[in-house]
Amino acid sequence: MENVIDKLWHEYQRTHFLFTQRLSHDFPFAIITAHNPSGLLLSPSQNRLLDRQLQFKIQQYNSPYRALVGAAPDLSHMEKSWAVFIDKEQALELGREFNQHAIYYVSQGILSLVACVDSLMPDVDMGAFNQRLRLVSELPDIGAHS
Repeated sequence: MENVIDKLWHEYQRTHFLFTQRLSHDFPFAIITAHNPSGLLLSPSQNRLLDRQLQFKIQQYNSPYRALVGAAPDLSHMEKSWAVFIDKEQALELGREFNQHAIYYVSQGILSLVACVDSLMPDVDMGAFNQRLRLVSELPDIGAHS
């Protein structure tokens, strides 16, 4: 039987990203969420609190960042996330601090899924980031969907 982490790892590889604007590919960036730590589904209010804590930490890097939503292809599951122009190690530290199984990292336009805890797990190349990008006029209110 497939364990929960394996199932989540498969789902992470199907993620699409809702943005209100395109991001430059000139610099690498991470995509990080604080929602649903350790794969546990939390209430919308718990996730909002964690998201505010993550945003506060991100602001301390003094690097550009943008809000986005990571979503299942059919939008049945969505998580508020942040694109942050920091290096991979800093991103992994943030992911670990917020008890995430993984982060995404975009370098030269290529999206990778990177395990936060299991350093032996290889990064998963998910192809061109633009293939996972969905431009929207505004980010959805995910309180009812998380």
